[in-house]
Amino acid sequence: MLREIIIPLTLGLSLFMFGMKIMESALHAWAGPLLTKLLNASTTTPLKGMVFSTLVTAVLQSSTAVTVMTIGLVNAGLLTYARTLGIILGGNIGTCLTTELIAFNFTQIGVPMLIISSVFWAASILIEELLRSGRNYMPQLRAVQYGALASAGFSLIMIAIRWMQSVSPALESAGILDWLIRRASDSLLWGAAAGAILTALVHSSAAVIGMTMTLVGSGALPVELGIAMVIGANVGTCVTALIASLGGTRSGSFVAWSHIILNLGGAVLFLPFVHGLEAVSAWITDDPASQIAHSQTLFNIICSVLALPICYLPIWTSRESRPPAQKTI
Repeated sequence: MLREIIIPLTLGLSLFMFGMKIMESALHAWAGPLLTKLLNASTTTPLKGMVFSTLVTAVLQSSTAVTVMTIGLVNAGLLTYARTLGIILGGNIGTCLTTELIAFNFTQIGVPMLIISSVFWAASILIEELLRSGRNYMPQLRAVQYGALASAGFSLIMIAIRWMQSVSPALESAGILDWLIRRASDSLLWGAAAGAILTALVHSSAAVIGMTMTLVGSGALPVELGIAMVIGANVGTCVTALIASLGGTRSGSFVAWSHIILNLGGAVLFLPFVHGLEAVSAWITDDPASQIAHSQTLFNIICSVLALPICYLPIWTSRESRPPAQKTI
């Protein structure tokens, strides 16, 4: 138990936090006009932010990666938290492609990405030392260095997530997964709880949804229970964002808690309508496993569209416009 579960989780969490801080520091130092302009242009409205985040998440195949990057940008002061609401909603939509292409694992690029980033960083340091007199090249070299460090920090986060995901076989051997699934068969609420807990433990909603698709496809679980587990998995995936916000700024914590509230609200809203979601998914396809994937897509799209008007409330911008409190001496 200690070697298979506790140590990997502890080391993974430590590496996660280390990579997060490296990425934040590098992004803060790397904050150039082009990056700031791109962020501002892509998030001027919640709708634009949602569309932008949907595309980015679909490309990266990881809503976790987009959420972690968003928190890092907010902590680095490159993005205000009011502009992150659309990004959160878009991340939930874009991750549906991950469910449809469940075999793809984005965390596999962590080690290659770290090696490439390290090579670029070391090469830029060496070139800087050789061209000390060429001051005109210094800004470009520094940009490469900071970009490589940010990329290295992000790759460490991906490696950490993969480490934490590695405890899945040990959890299964210990009977924890079987216990959760047996309790989940009692009610849809337990099914949602099982999906949330499993995702929080393995730090991958895609892994939990993939397991659920396998169980439903083999007939071990009914479709409606599988859909409940998928809904719960969307709540459990917020744990990674909460971890990423630890030790960060207040705005970064706001992003994480907004992610939790939006996903939890969607789960509470949809749990009473699991049978309706099953009916719509069955209308799309007869394959039980595919119905799980389609229900995930329908759930996230509908929840994000329903929550989008809330992102336009003036309370978010009014809070940012308040002057900072004066310090008393």
